[in-house]
Amino acid sequence: MSILQLDPQIPMTTPKGEGYAIAMLDYSQDHDILFVIVINETGEIWTLPNSQVRAVKNISMGRLCQDK
Repeated sequence: MSILQLDPQIPMTTPKGEGYAIAMLDYSQDHDILFVIVINETGEIWTLPNSQVRAVKNISMGRLCQDK
C-alpha cells in the first residue's frame, strides 16, 4: 500500500459534496485508488474511490464540465 499526501490539495466534487483531497491511497493494481477528502460544508473526512470523485470545473485548465 502507498500513501501520498497531496500538496497542493485537489478540489473535488463527491457524492457527499465539494471538498479537498488531502491524500491518496493505492493498495495495488487490483484495487481502486482511494482519495481522502475533507468535505467543505460539514468538515467530514471521507475516503472515496476514484470512480466516485471528480476534479472541480476549472476553465483555466480546460476542464469545462464535470462528469456526473
